[in-house]
Amino acid sequence: MSGLDLSCNNLSGSIPPEIGYMINLLILNLSNNHLLGPIPSTFSGLKQIESLDLSYNGLTGKIPPQLTELSFLSIFTVAHNNLSGQTPERKNQFATFDEKSYEGNIFLCGLPLESCNTSGQSPLTPTIPDQKEDYSFKEAFAWSFAGSYVVAFLGTVAFLFISSHYRTIMFNFFYRQIICFY
Repeated sequence: MSGLDLSCNNLSGSIPPEIGYMINLLILNLSNNHLLGPIPSTFSGLKQIESLDLSYNGLTGKIPPQLTELSFLSIFTVAHNNLSGQTPERKNQFATFDEKSYEGNIFLCGLPLESCNTSGQSPLTPTIPDQKEDYSFKEAFAWSFAGSYVVAFLGTVAFLFISSHYRTIMFNFFYRQIICFY
């Protein structure tokens, strides 16, 4: 296999480090998913890789410095993740990647981005996105949806209980429908 394109598949969880053992891989695209965790350092074993796209995920941690050993890499992007720390040393192919390869990682610094804070203070670290957040939103939405239907049903029943005129109209309607059905 020379190419693996799993982009836009709603994949979640961490990137399996075993992908780094696919030594004949030329193209790896895992962009536009929901991948979390660090970039596996085993990716340094992809000696033939020419294109590595990990953009638009929730990856965290540092970019493994071992990736600078990938001498055939011509396309590299980790844009729009939650990566932190310093960008890899600008040597070999990494000297050719511009800021577009790294944009959208607010805790990432170093060339070609802004320089890192060297005042001795610890750098800010991003919070790891909580996977339960998505589930709690869906659960809250389902409960509010069900609650709305219960309120609408009880409101209709209360209205019909209070108003004898509309209650008579409703029962006559149902009676005519039942007669027509049989």
